[in-house]
Amino acid sequence: MRTQLAKDLGLEFPIFAFTHCRDVAAAVSKAGGLGVLGVAGHSLEHLRMELEWIENEVGDKPYGVDLLLPTKFVEGAGEALDAKIPAEHRRFVDELLAKYDVPPMPEGARAPREFAVGYENQRELIEFLFGHRISLIASALGPPPAWMIEQGRERGVKVAALAGTVDHARRHAEAGADIIVAQGYEAGGHTGEISTMVLVPEVVDAVAPLPVLAAGGIANGRQVTASLALGAQGVWTGSLWLTTEEAETHPVVKEKFLRATSRDTLRSRSKTGKPARMLKSAWTEEWADPRNPDPLPMPLQPRLVREAETRIARTAHKAPGSEQLINYFVGQVVGSLNEVSSVRSVVESLVQEYADTMERLDDWAGGE
Repeated sequence: MRTQLAKDLGLEFPIFAFTHCRDVAAAVSKAGGLGVLGVAGHSLEHLRMELEWIENEVGDKPYGVDLLLPTKFVEGAGEALDAKIPAEHRRFVDELLAKYDVPPMPEGARAPREFAVGYENQRELIEFLFGHRISLIASALGPPPAWMIEQGRERGVKVAALAGTVDHARRHAEAGADIIVAQGYEAGGHTGEISTMVLVPEVVDAVAPLPVLAAGGIANGRQVTASLALGAQGVWTGSLWLTTEEAETHPVVKEKFLRATSRDTLRSRSKTGKPARMLKSAWTEEWADPRNPDPLPMPLQPRLVREAETRIARTAHKAPGSEQLINYFVGQVVGSLNEVSSVRSVVESLVQEYADTMERLDDWAGGE
């Protein structure tokens, strides 16, 4: 299971874990994989504390970071972006919260930080990240810019890029990315329309000899084995960690995940403005209703809904309407996330089932 990419990064197992939770990222790295912290929406001050905490936890173990660098988005900042949000959309969100009796924000409470996207809008952030002991930096949307790749090479940091099509993968490779993450349709978060089983071997062939990670629909050792059989040098996982003991997933959302089936997700633009797979809820139903406005492009949509989502999350444990609305990004493997386990036990289970699967395949291959 120790592929060349795992050796290059000093990993015991080629298991990459994308997460917004520092505890999960650190625990995966300590267990022999590579934790990758999603940094979108964080202030530099908060990130400094998060990364310093991770580095103190993992010691000399490697870890990585992930950010959003889309090439297509509505440009602007602050009031200029606010002015581009139509009044009908603001009215719809207000009416939606009233319809579900979502309590108002407490006096003095504030919505999350502005959602910054684009190369130049995040240049300060990227340079800040390179000032830490990261081993990998990933672009979840769009090809990484040349200056980011140059800094990565100067500092010995692998640059990865997520791709939902072969064309995307080729563009990332041509831009100079070190690792391509082939993310299938069934994955949580921003994802395309091609399944993992189809996409991974196509990308492997298209960008060889660059290493490829398989993403989407991976939650057990059999799926890890299948990913390696398709030519990937490891797996990029996300949903798998949302129900772990260490995860900071909202308690109401975690309970929804534990009860959900693989049919309880869909791709929706209702959170970020770009298609992203998430759990079905009253929120996604309302935004999908043709009588209501369509979601706005990135970053207008997250700017529009950030306060609403904060109000919903603050009260989901006590307000029935908020409980109906709340959801989060998750892939189709949510149907397999039926219990709460520690990160280490999840990693151990992946590795053990991989070994058992390989042993079974060896037996079959050497049949009588």
